[in-house]
Amino acid sequence: MGPSGVKAVKERLPKIIDKQKVDFVVVNGENAADTGVGISKRNSDDIFGAGTDVITSGNHIWDQKETTEFIEKENRLLRPANLANGSPGRGYKIYFSKDKKFKVGVINLMGNVFMRKTEDVFKTAKEICSKMKLKKDVDF
Repeated sequence: MGPSGVKAVKERLPKIIDKQKVDFVVVNGENAADTGVGISKRNSDDIFGAGTDVITSGNHIWDQKETTEFIEKENRLLRPANLANGSPGRGYKIYFSKDKKFKVGVINLMGNVFMRKTEDVFKTAKEICSKMKLKKDVDF
């Protein structure tokens, strides 16, 4: 994605949201950083500023050192939920739609075919879905 991808999101997403009356936007920010790997706070801010509600990521989430710090405070940036326990940030959350009329559960999972070992994607998804069904408020 890199700088050209972030630029495209900034220029095009607001128009798409307006024209299509989009209620909720999830963008995969994997490799949005200027270097082409990971994501920085500035990139995240640009993507959120364009109307994105949640940014998901992948195996390059920690390639920008600053991400380890700001992901703890930015609950709209999700790391893969099936990374090792104790990883910074969160891998899933329930959010409100733009108009606050409904809730959206977002789970960020990373497959482990051709990737470093992660927890089983299907087992993790099942566990998280059961937690989300029981949850009545928005914050985890």
